[in-house]
Amino acid sequence: MVTVSFPGIGIDSFELNPVAFTIPLFDGIEVRWYGLIITLGIVLAFTYCAFRSKQEGIKFDDLLDFAIFTVIFGVIGARTFYVLTSLKDGKYTSFYDIIAIWEGGLAIYGAIIAGAITIFLICRYKKINAFKMFDAVAPAVMIGQILGRWGNFFNGEAYGRAVSEDSFLYFIRMGLNPHNIKEVSRFDMAFVHPTFLYESLWNLIGFLIINALYKKKKFDGQIVLMYVTWYGFGRMLIEGLRTDSLYIGVFRISQVIGFLCFIVGAILLTLLLLRSRRQRLTAMDYEPTYAKISHIGMNDHELDDDNVVGPNTLSDEDKKENLDNLFEEDK
Repeated sequence: MVTVSFPGIGIDSFELNPVAFTIPLFDGIEVRWYGLIITLGIVLAFTYCAFRSKQEGIKFDDLLDFAIFTVIFGVIGARTFYVLTSLKDGKYTSFYDIIAIWEGGLAIYGAIIAGAITIFLICRYKKINAFKMFDAVAPAVMIGQILGRWGNFFNGEAYGRAVSEDSFLYFIRMGLNPHNIKEVSRFDMAFVHPTFLYESLWNLIGFLIINALYKKKKFDGQIVLMYVTWYGFGRMLIEGLRTDSLYIGVFRISQVIGFLCFIVGAILLTLLLLRSRRQRLTAMDYEPTYAKISHIGMNDHELDDDNVVGPNTLSDEDKKENLDNLFEEDK
């Protein structure tokens, strides 16, 4: 059981049971809130993706193939990433330990990396524009992340360090027991940053902004770059408050990846938006030039008030002279 409170907003202590219910089979099969919430996130993400895929011209049957393989390999990727970055802890001494996801241990970056590779390969096989598919999927991933952090809440995990009374976030502090805050006795409530809530809200805001801009996207791939940039920036900051980060040396892995996602995403987004703008301006400049050339060799009396071309009576020499004059004007 996990005891939680939010005294800053008037919520007194209450207990959370990570187990939603138990199926009376064998020795009892526990169904946890985390699993139910993740499943709900997957269903809602697929529903959203079906809506966006239709707009992107991707068939529903193809989307089903994407969903089946992406979910499977996404879970494998999430577990693999977590295990590889936790080997130093010495927890994995058998194959059972490695695959026991029901005992906890999934990393969102592993799921995103494996899922992205899976989508790319399926797009290559089916000859589908991968950037269109990534645009449809990116906001759907955010739905899973918004809900998934509440699974962490029911488990009493993914929280931050103790919040000081002079912090502007003190009003949203979360009381928690049990905890691993060294500064507080393990028998007392620790008041910590609810980083699960920070990340959930950050993704919700990003989801709303990205959806508001979706129809105005300038190029395929813009939405996924917006997601990578937005999520990377938020995760980079929030991860610095966590107490359960995975490390390589002295660096928090998720914080480093978040920083790289933000920098790379922001640079690519800026460059591609500028390129898209140049292409639009070039297309606008091309139209009057074409219109000017299309009237080469015609006298004024050969065009009516609506610029409708009349019979062409110019000689070849006159046409050549008009063309030379036009090129001189352009110079």
